[in-house]
Amino acid sequence: MAERGIIGYGTYVPYWRLDRSRITVAMGAGGGRGHRAVASYDEDTTTLGVEAARNCLRGGSGDASVDRVIFSTSNPAYLDKTNATAIHAALNLPSSVTALDLNGAPRSIEAALGLALNAPGDNLMVLSDIRTGRPTSGDEASGGDGAAAFLIGDGSSSPIIAHELGSATEVAEFLDRYRQPGDDFSRVWEERFGEQAYLPLAQRAVERALAAADLTIDDIDGVSVTGMHARAARGVSRLAGDKLVNDLTAQIGNAGGAQTGLVVASILDNAEPNQNYLIIRLADGATATVMHTTDAIADYEPFRTVGSQIEGGNDALDYNQYLTWRGFLDREPPRRPDPERPGAPPAFRSEDWKYALIGSRDRSSGAIHMPPMRVSMEGGAVDDMEPVRMADIPATIATFTVDRLAFSLSPPMVAVVIDYDGGGRFQAEMTDVDPEEVRIGDRVEMTFRRLYTAEGIHNYFWKARPAAG
Repeated sequence: MAERGIIGYGTYVPYWRLDRSRITVAMGAGGGRGHRAVASYDEDTTTLGVEAARNCLRGGSGDASVDRVIFSTSNPAYLDKTNATAIHAALNLPSSVTALDLNGAPRSIEAALGLALNAPGDNLMVLSDIRTGRPTSGDEASGGDGAAAFLIGDGSSSPIIAHELGSATEVAEFLDRYRQPGDDFSRVWEERFGEQAYLPLAQRAVERALAAADLTIDDIDGVSVTGMHARAARGVSRLAGDKLVNDLTAQIGNAGGAQTGLVVASILDNAEPNQNYLIIRLADGATATVMHTTDAIADYEPFRTVGSQIEGGNDALDYNQYLTWRGFLDREPPRRPDPERPGAPPAFRSEDWKYALIGSRDRSSGAIHMPPMRVSMEGGAVDDMEPVRMADIPATIATFTVDRLAFSLSPPMVAVVIDYDGGGRFQAEMTDVDPEEVRIGDRVEMTFRRLYTAEGIHNYFWKARPAAG
C-alpha cells in the first residue's frame, strides 16, 4: 500500500469566548483564568464540522477530491441518524461519496483516523466536539468547543505535508469519565486514580511509538499532550521537557475529541519541513504517534490558521447568555408561536438549496436566482438555468433590520439583504454579530447553522456573518 498522510487540513474555532472569571463573578465559585471557546446558540457539532471541512477544502491547492467523509464526535446532534450526511450535503459532494459516523466518545478519533489512513482514496476526517459541565464545575470552565478536519490521501492528488513514522496504543479498562445517554454533562472519578492509570499507559505507548519510528526523544522537535483528564495530561507533559507545545486550553479550552486535531493543526500552521512531532492522546488508554512534516509543508497555505481564529474571537459573551445557550437557564421565549418542525419530503426535494446553498443562473442573461427558479427574472427564459454554489461567495449588506419580536433563541434577530459579488441577492439571518454594529456596506460571508430545533428535528440552513478580517 502506498504511503498515506495529511494532504490538507482546516479548523473552526467558534467566534464567541467566555472569560472564565465571569463564572466566578456570577456564581461565587468555579471559573479561573483564560477563556473558553463557545459554540453559538445556532451551532452544534455538525455545523462546527461543516465549517472545519469547508476551511480544509479551501486550503492548500484546493485540487484534492473527497472519496469518503468520516465524522467523529462525542456529542452528536442525532442518534439513529447519520450526522456525516449533513456535512456531505453541505459540502455539495456527489452521492457516490461515502459518509460515515464514528461517534460516542473522545477515543472515537482513533477509529476515524484508522479508517482514514487505511481506506483508499482521499478521505475527509472531521473531528468536532462541544464540551460542557454543571455550572461552576471544572468541566464547565476547562471545556471548549471546536472542530478540525484533515484530508488524508496517498499524495496522488495533492502532496503529503505530514505523515506517520510510528504509532502505538495502550488500552486498559478503568472508570475515568462517563456519561449516560441523555445526560447534559459528564461525571469524573477522583483525579489521583486517573493519573495513576494513565501515566504508565502513556509511558509505554511513547516508548513503543519512538521505537517504531526508530527515533529517540532527542530527535523530536515538539511534543503535544491532549486529553480530558487534565491532571494526567500535566503528568504526561513532564516527559516532554522544554519541547512541549501549547495545548490551547488557556485560549479556547479543551474541545474533547476535537482537541488533538486543533493542536495538530496549530502545529502544522507553524511547522517547517522535516520536523518530527510526538502526538500523545489520552482517552480510555493512551496513543502516541510520531508525525513527520515533509518539504511540501513549506508551500501549504491553510485557509485560516488556528491562531487567526483565536485572535478573531469575541470575549464579550455574558455568563447568563452562555447558560441559556447550553440549556441550563430556561428563559421566557418570544411571545410568538413556536416554529413548526421541518418536513422531511420538502427538505429532501430541496437538498441542493437547503444544505449546499445552490442557486440557479440564467444561461442567457446571467441573472442569479436564490432560491433557484425555473423562470428567469430577467428576460423570462424558462428552464434554461445552470446550478451555481453561493456558499463560498462573499457578499455586501444592502439593507438590514433588527427584529425584536421574531422567534430567536438569542434575540434580537438581525435580518439582512445581501448582494453577492458577481450577482445575486438574498435575504438572510445574521449571526455572530452585535446588532448595534451592523451597517449597510458591511462585508459578510455565509456559514452553515441550525435555525432551530422542533420536535427533535434540526432545521439546518445558511446564515450570514461578518467577513473575517
